[in-house]
Formats: sequence, structure tokens, C-alpha cells
Amino acid sequence: MTTTPQRRTRQRITIAEVLEEVQEFKTAQDIHDLLRHQGHSVGLATVYRNLQAMVEAGEIDVVRLPDGQASYRACGTATHAHHHHLICRICGRTVEIGFAGVEELIDALARQHGFTDVDHEIELHGLCPDCSATS
Repeated sequence: MTTTPQRRTRQRITIAEVLEEVQEFKTAQDIHDLLRHQGHSVGLATVYRNLQAMVEAGEIDVVRLPDGQASYRACGTATHAHHHHLICRICGRTVEIGFAGVEELIDALARQHGFTDVDHEIELHGLCPDCSATS
């Protein structure tokens, strides 16, 4: 199945530029607020729609925060290779991390149980050094 390339609309380009400016994950509402603060007239539904398209295209990362909200960030990995995140629960600081052997372990577990085409997400939540020092 082939996918149709997504149009690079003005709104999508503007959202991508805002995401490039921030280091931590932001909710759609946060991104909408940043856009409005910068003087852009973009509706919240447009932000949600574009974020979803950008996730599907592999242009940005999405994670579920402990409170259940989806949160988005431009991927810091130049190759957009599969990776995981360590996220501060207080300030949202994010570090991209890799786990030696985890991909092989997941593949082995999937085969053991007869699963194929397995995908996964690993997000670790904790306190960064700065937030640990102040809490």
C-alpha cells in the first residue's frame, strides 16, 4: 500500500517551526497557545489534524504523558531512527535514549507467542537533575 505525500501547508510548516524551537514535549493546546502568542491565526482543530499527520509521516514524536495527554516534539534524531525517551515529570525535559538489546528481546518475545509485525513504545518518566534538586 502506498501513501500519498502530505501537502506542506502554511499551517503545517508553521507548526513544524514552533516544534523545532522547543526541546520538551508539548500538548496540542500548548502548541496552539505558542502559535497564537507568536501572532499566528491557526485553529485548535487544525493543530490537532496537522500534528496527527506529522506523527503518521514520522516527522515528529508523540508520547502519552502520565496524565494520559498526547504530547508532541520534533525528533532530535537526525535519522529518525527508532528510539525511546526519558521524560521529566515536572519540567518535561526529554532525553532520547537507546536500550542495548531491547529490540532483540521484544522480537524474541513476539516470536515466542506467535506475534508478528510488533511495534512498541518505551517512555520512562522520572525527575531530571534540576527538578530532583528542587523537590
